[in-house]
Amino acid sequence: MPSFTAEQVAQHKTEKDGVWVYDVTPFLNEHPGGKKILLKAAGTDASKQFDQFHNKSILDKFGPKFYKGDVGGGGGGQAESAHAPRKEEEQQAVLVGLEEGESFGDLVPFADPSWYQDWASPYYNESHRRLRAEVRAFVEKEIMPFCHEWDEAKRIPQELFVKAADVGILGGIGGSPWPSAYTERGPIGGVKPEEYNAFHEFIICDELSRCGSGGIVWGLIGGLGIGLPPVIHFGSDYLKKKVVTECLAGRKNICLAITEPAVGSDVANLTTTARKTADGKHFILNGEKKWITNGVFAHFFTVACRTGDAGMNGVSLLLVERDMPGVTTRQMPCMGVWASGTTYISFEDVKVPVENIIGKENKGFKAIMYNFNHERMGICIQATRFARVCVEESIKYAHKRKTFGKKLIDHPVIRNKLAHMVRQVEATHGWMESLIYQTTTMDPELQMLKLGGPIALLKVQATETMDFCAREAAQIFGGLSYSRGGQGEKIERLYREVLAYKIPGGSVDIMCDLGIRQSIKVAQLSGAKL
Repeated sequence: MPSFTAEQVAQHKTEKDGVWVYDVTPFLNEHPGGKKILLKAAGTDASKQFDQFHNKSILDKFGPKFYKGDVGGGGGGQAESAHAPRKEEEQQAVLVGLEEGESFGDLVPFADPSWYQDWASPYYNESHRRLRAEVRAFVEKEIMPFCHEWDEAKRIPQELFVKAADVGILGGIGGSPWPSAYTERGPIGGVKPEEYNAFHEFIICDELSRCGSGGIVWGLIGGLGIGLPPVIHFGSDYLKKKVVTECLAGRKNICLAITEPAVGSDVANLTTTARKTADGKHFILNGEKKWITNGVFAHFFTVACRTGDAGMNGVSLLLVERDMPGVTTRQMPCMGVWASGTTYISFEDVKVPVENIIGKENKGFKAIMYNFNHERMGICIQATRFARVCVEESIKYAHKRKTFGKKLIDHPVIRNKLAHMVRQVEATHGWMESLIYQTTTMDPELQMLKLGGPIALLKVQATETMDFCAREAAQIFGGLSYSRGGQGEKIERLYREVLAYKIPGGSVDIMCDLGIRQSIKVAQLSGAKL
């Protein structure tokens, strides 16, 4: 690429001159602020003006298209531009933070968990650092530049599932241990399958959530993370062979269909029915499901239905396939998480082979409950990282936005807002790590009993923290948080998505009651004198 002197660049100040370091001539008439703003800055160093009104991701995404050369002394020796063409091997991200004692990330205060700044932690080792670095590189290259575009389109491309599978991300979403029998490769970061634990999954989910879009995260792993585990843990070998490998390879999608128009948290009273045919070879499925994540593009549906009497002892899980006659889906227009494919599903006399039952007939309630802790912990991880995104975006913006002659960060009221955001995020994260550690040491059957209450309360804490941080960040960003796209893009989107985290998986009020009620019950069973 050529190099230009400052004097040469300064000669290009009209729309007819054509060649600048970034030649935005083709963009003049498309600029949202009008072409005169660009013409006024033409031929000058516009870095500060650009930074004031745009995110760096804009330059990363569109810069290569308009890049023409560097400002230098007219010859060699100058540093190569970030947008100059490079050989394929040079385009690979340089991974950092792999060694003990080496910090990771941008070092913005509280924008990442404390162990990223190499604070001591008993939970992480070298394998976690490798995985963290590679997941972040994947997210920053394959997801972050496209979040707004995909969210507005209300769908993520199918090739993203395949890419995420190919690097070893999708296989880690259903929990540990690593499902070696059904995956075509090991975990991302070169982690050995036998090393993979709950903290590796924690990091994958946390780093994916740095994109600042619940719709993208749910679109990619939402249905997979809650729809596939029942098949893995309770399904027959026939079902596992049919479903698991295809979903973990990103070639097929699955969703969990429990919620109905009139039944949410009260799962034991669902009304979708599945009655056996006279020959006992099929179930005839009838009913409606609502607010089902990924349902509109899912190939498989893990469906909760009534096969027996009223109550929890009459509930079963069936694996339903999209091409079965009588299955119809339509995407629902919702407040947020647009790219996740929130769906209304109708089952009308769907003929489902009895071989497609997941677990035992009339024993599906146990599988549903077994799945809830994992589902709710995923919500906690995502909500807490989204709260961190609000902290990070707010701190960065407060360091460049000026009001009344000084930067926002120099106003005590802004620092006070940030302090209250941070204290809630850090407290929530610490509790979350403690509970995740219990899942690595406690018997799975005991986890259902002892961890259900605390995880329910953690979901309340995490989603309330996300709510608080999104609100405070919106106040810091002002009008930018009210318009879609631009510098306030993440804040505007996350503000809309708060209820998608506070309600699904158990609403706040239900979780508060469950958390205390179940914890008291466990304490009494353990001998507490209450």
